[in-house]
Amino acid sequence: MDYQPVVVHRHARPAAVKHSPESRYWRQFKHPVFIKEYAPVTSVQFSPSRPHRYAVTAATRVQIYAPRTQKVTKTISRFKDVARSGNIRPDGKLVVAGDDTGLVQVFDINSRAILRTLDSHKQPVHVTRFSTLAPTQILSCSDDTTVKLWDVPSQTEVVTFHAHTDYVRSGEVSTSNPHLILTGSYDATMRLFDTRTSQCEMTMGGDASSAVPIEQVKLFPSGTAALSSAGPILRLWDLVAGGRCLRAFSNHQKTITSLAFDGSAGRLLTGSLDQMVKVYDISSYKVVHTMRYPAPVLCLAISPDETHIAAGMSDGTLSVRRRQPKASEGVEQPFATALKSGAFETFLGGTLPAVGQGRLKSRIKPKPTGDVDELRIESRRAKRLKEYDRLLKGFKYSAALDSVLRKNVPPTTTFSLIQELIHRDGLRSALAGRDDALLEPVLRLLVKHVTDPRFGEMVCDVSSVVIEMYTPVLGQSPLIDSLFMRLQKKVLAEIRFQRELVKTKGALEMIFASATLTVA
Repeated sequence: MDYQPVVVHRHARPAAVKHSPESRYWRQFKHPVFIKEYAPVTSVQFSPSRPHRYAVTAATRVQIYAPRTQKVTKTISRFKDVARSGNIRPDGKLVVAGDDTGLVQVFDINSRAILRTLDSHKQPVHVTRFSTLAPTQILSCSDDTTVKLWDVPSQTEVVTFHAHTDYVRSGEVSTSNPHLILTGSYDATMRLFDTRTSQCEMTMGGDASSAVPIEQVKLFPSGTAALSSAGPILRLWDLVAGGRCLRAFSNHQKTITSLAFDGSAGRLLTGSLDQMVKVYDISSYKVVHTMRYPAPVLCLAISPDETHIAAGMSDGTLSVRRRQPKASEGVEQPFATALKSGAFETFLGGTLPAVGQGRLKSRIKPKPTGDVDELRIESRRAKRLKEYDRLLKGFKYSAALDSVLRKNVPPTTTFSLIQELIHRDGLRSALAGRDDALLEPVLRLLVKHVTDPRFGEMVCDVSSVVIEMYTPVLGQSPLIDSLFMRLQKKVLAEIRFQRELVKTKGALEMIFASATLTVA
């Protein structure tokens, strides 16, 4: 029987797909964590300060997540309608958010207490941002077509812009110049405003050929150029050249809803309703990587240390991709600096004192013997709050006021606390229920500083409240009555002095006017 040889056909193994170094870097963001919210995630933003917590806005709440555990650490839900644009201040201590009633609220990130309420917009507020260079100012953009810049301490509008004619759904304050504000509107225009002139200094877009609502705008850190997204099209604008469009390009199939720079602003990330996130090289504006998501992307953010990418989607899913930094990348610079400036010299090789050698010897610090380039761990104690800060935090307004009425407390501190009580609507409760012993330091403070130009206006406000509250008990304490009389005399003397000043001012103006005519 003849056996035929068996021929084995060997097929070449398919060649491995080679990824560019750029693509390999972005592929390190893997193992996404999916967190399900019960409404579309409309905003996500990382805190610029470590540990880079991030605020996620969905439905009627803003949640603060810890980046390491992806767990919710704080939930702010004091909204009457859908919340919008939760934004953490650069120092990581405050959060601002708008809602669909037109209200803008500022919260303490730790206590979640409402610190400020800004009620001026008539329609939903879709944009709230802290200014990076002026952290006491807040930008808000609304569907009532207005753009407002607020001063947080005084709770007042710095300026209001009315140039847009449709919903304003995007905007930000320049990180290189706090006076410049860039906004994008459904009127198909992107506008650059200057708070110094209270005018729109530059208008981009708006021509009939490209009358598509602008969804997002992004200023470059240098402030010399800007990006806008309208539908699936990205446009690059040269602000130095008067708002000239340098290029328009499109790599998405549907509307681009979010724009984000990486830490060095060398790469641009765009999220879209086509369920894609694309990464562009800023030098060539070519797509270097693409990420696919399970639902349309509504918002997108990358952490400042480039270890997390968070994306919110229309089905209520929050996706967080994490990259593990390589050892060769080293420790982030601020942390490395902190390590090298530590205080535990024993970590460098010094010998610890033996147990039982007495308290005196245990306090002697051994001389460090390690290498000077070695790292030392720094011991940092938590900063202790002042007594009045602790009392304010516990809403004990009367005790907080008493703590700053002592002789060793400077008046600037005392009136700062009074200003805070006024903002919290807590002044009346702090002044209520006082007998003559507790009312005396309040009146002495008012008498002493009623003529001080730094505090005069606030003294008048507090005096009005005190007089209104304690008029029924006048005549019961000779000490309190005498203090009220002294306050009245000082006010009358100040009024007479101010009248004399007005007369003197008028006389001087006449002399200057006649001198000007003589010279002419």
